[in-house]
Amino acid sequence: MRREPQPLYRKVNTRARGVHHRSGGDYKHARNTARERRSDATRGSMHGRERRGLDYTPLFRFLLKKVGEDWDAVYSEAVARLDRPEPIFWLVALREDDRAPYVRVGESSYYSGLYVDADNRLRRVDPTLGPGSLTPSCACCTHTFNGVPFTRRYP
Repeated sequence: MRREPQPLYRKVNTRARGVHHRSGGDYKHARNTARERRSDATRGSMHGRERRGLDYTPLFRFLLKKVGEDWDAVYSEAVARLDRPEPIFWLVALREDDRAPYVRVGESSYYSGLYVDADNRLRRVDPTLGPGSLTPSCACCTHTFNGVPFTRRYP
């Protein structure tokens, strides 16, 4: 009796009070304008392409735990447990030009930048980087690095 592995993402309640989405205003403010009545080409779908309500924190923790392991094995396991493969490459850079010491995900969450080395192993771009290395950009939020709150204070 084998347990099926847990997905590497979780659903977030987007209808809760205080949840604000980045995209513009309501559709009701844009419909039936004179310009739209003249041209149907400018009229778009009400169903956007942005996916909301998914939190990929479990994926990021999974990738950080797999540092030093074979990339092909890590990638195949991650893809099997995800809804789509794109969030993997928010942290993992396959090209040298895309490498960054840290990656900002969301408003105040930072994670170590990862890359695949010449031996096909998953590595951190800057292994010396930690929660004491970065400074918060504001005093109102709790900034985290790999899930650990920053140790430096807002200046």
